[in-house]
Amino acid sequence: MLRMSARTDCSRNEAVIIRTSAILLALSAVAVFIMLLGHNPLSVYLSMIEGAFGSGYRITETIRKAIPLIVASLGISLAFRLKFWNIGAEGQIMMGAFGATFFALNFQNLPSVILLPLMGLASIICGGIWGAIPAYFRAKFRTNETIFTLMMNYIALKWLTYLQYGPWKDPGALGFPKIPGFTENAVLPAFFGLHIGWIIAVLLIVIMHIFVNHTKRGYEINVVGESENTGRYAGMNVKFIIIYTIFLSGGLCGLAGMIEASGVNKTLSVEITRGVGYTAIITSWLSSLRAPVIAIVCILFAAMIQGGTFIQMAFQIPQSAAQILQGMILFFVLGSEFFIKYKISIINDNKAEANQ
Repeated sequence: MLRMSARTDCSRNEAVIIRTSAILLALSAVAVFIMLLGHNPLSVYLSMIEGAFGSGYRITETIRKAIPLIVASLGISLAFRLKFWNIGAEGQIMMGAFGATFFALNFQNLPSVILLPLMGLASIICGGIWGAIPAYFRAKFRTNETIFTLMMNYIALKWLTYLQYGPWKDPGALGFPKIPGFTENAVLPAFFGLHIGWIIAVLLIVIMHIFVNHTKRGYEINVVGESENTGRYAGMNVKFIIIYTIFLSGGLCGLAGMIEASGVNKTLSVEITRGVGYTAIITSWLSSLRAPVIAIVCILFAAMIQGGTFIQMAFQIPQSAAQILQGMILFFVLGSEFFIKYKISIINDNKAEANQ
């Protein structure tokens, strides 16, 4: 008989060994799949690395993909610390991009030093409100936040679809359903060949690390996340902590939407998220909710995506096959987390009968 139980004795070195073993197993399994496609696995792996880091342009593209992922992962990690399962990052990113676009389209005469901060503030507020709505119902009525936040994604998507095909449709697009592009003063400026979203991401990593580990509010989040009853016993306002924490979580996701809309797309569309909100759930969890580790994991994940795009062209591998490669690697890495948090022991039949 097999018994699964929580594991509390897994040291950091053991966790590293387990994760490393999972990566090696993933590469071995993917190698078999690559050989079935008729390619040399080593050549494909080296090409993925080259596609992600082989030139200045490719490094820039990898970091560009990592920026919104880092910001959204930081937001989700806040919610997860509170044991609030925020699956609504996609909707919060969309609503953040909506708030930024509202100012970009309606206040085009403002200088960029005023307009860009307004767009950032609007994105944080809109994304925060989108997160605070399910947080309020969770704190007040104990609703299921997983379903609530997931459903909010679809509402946000339909709202953007309505704007793109209706009130905000560009009259100069010859009937094509698109929202007008941003003026130059509403676009994030470049620094070292990349929009300043990377500076925002670096600052947020430092701020979030300090906030979570060295402030009273961060301590409250950790306490309430471990046990709401303990927080109440300590005199904490648990309902307020839940609402303001998820407001911050949604606000960071909303800021990721502003960075994508202003720094990359230079407009708003229903494809603004590119699945970043769902991917950020994985990266924040793999990072053990630690801000510095989030940066590393997100860059590696972005490199995998960028490298997967490159091998499609280099080896004429279909997009679906490249996505299978990425999915298999991710499956093994996620699976390793099970063996870090749980252990499986074999129970002798005689002992089991004796216990009965």
